[in-house]
Amino acid sequence: MTARPPLPPFTRETAARKVQAAEDAWNTRDPHRVALAYSEDSEWRNRDTFLTGRAAIVAFLTAKWARERDYALRKDLWAYDGNRIAVRFQYECRDADGRWWRSYGNELWEFDERGLMTRREASIDDVPIEEEQRRITGPRPEAERGLTIPLR
Repeated sequence: MTARPPLPPFTRETAARKVQAAEDAWNTRDPHRVALAYSEDSEWRNRDTFLTGRAAIVAFLTAKWARERDYALRKDLWAYDGNRIAVRFQYECRDADGRWWRSYGNELWEFDERGLMTRREASIDDVPIEEEQRRITGPRPEAERGLTIPLR
C-alpha cells in the first residue's frame, strides 16, 4: 500500500499542502496521475454524476478534459478536521465552440490513513465569460501559491 503524504490528521499546514498537491495534479490534465491520489474504491459525486473506483475516475476525467479545453484550476483550503478537508475552487476552460467558462465549486474530501482520498463530493456552477475576463491561464505560478482566489 502506497502512502500519499501528507497524512491525516491534518494541520493547517498539511491540509494546505494536500490542496496544493491536488491543484498541481489536476492542472496536468493527466487522468492516470490524478487518479493515484484516490483509493481503489473511492466514491465521488461530481455535480450529478456518481462514480466508484479509480477506473471510473480515469474514464470520467478523460472525458472531462476532452470537453473542457485549456482547463486551468485554482483550489483554496476552506476548512479541515481530522481526516477531512473542505475546498473551494475555480477553473476556466473553453468548450468545442470556443466559448469560455469559469466554474465555481466546493469540494468535501475524506481520506484514509494512507492519505488516499476515499470520498469526494463536488458541487459546481458554470458561468460564461469572455476570453478577456480570463484570469486562470495555466498552473499557479510559484509566487501565487498560498494566495486566496477572488470570489469573482
